[in-house]
Amino acid sequence: MLKKFLPNEHVKSIFDIKPEKLKAQGIKGIITDLDNTLVAWDVADATPEVTEWFREMRAHDIKITIISNNNEQRVKLFSEPLDIPFVYSARKPLGRAFKQAVKQMKLEKDEIVMIGDQLLTDVLGGNLAGFYTIVVVPIVKTDGKITKINRMIERRILNYFKRKGKITWEE
Repeated sequence: MLKKFLPNEHVKSIFDIKPEKLKAQGIKGIITDLDNTLVAWDVADATPEVTEWFREMRAHDIKITIISNNNEQRVKLFSEPLDIPFVYSARKPLGRAFKQAVKQMKLEKDEIVMIGDQLLTDVLGGNLAGFYTIVVVPIVKTDGKITKINRMIERRILNYFKRKGKITWEE
């Protein structure tokens, strides 16, 4: 069961994810988390670098959908100016939001990558949904209340994976 928490790949940030590599893997769509994946959880708008990353993905015909457990106002405020489809109150790792994104993108599961900063929501949800999963280092070390609890559990899971030699990267 713990292997469902293991991502396929680990990178420092979304900027290490290049469209050329995704296309070579047959990836045509990205489902991404918002908070601490794209911007800090307490930052409302996309940075110029994030905007450019989205532009670069679109230039390579890679579709993007944001899935967040956060509320509609937060996700809409971030996503609408960028014209990025989104799902709010997603209840990750449950599957409803992932199914909604797949339907919206009109892609097959093996053509989609899930990107996020949390093992308990993003990686687990992406793996259960059948996607290739990439975990990024959280943008900031601070978190909301529920995420702090998740991080404590994640540390235990990561330590287990390190002891078993399943991961070699540091947080």
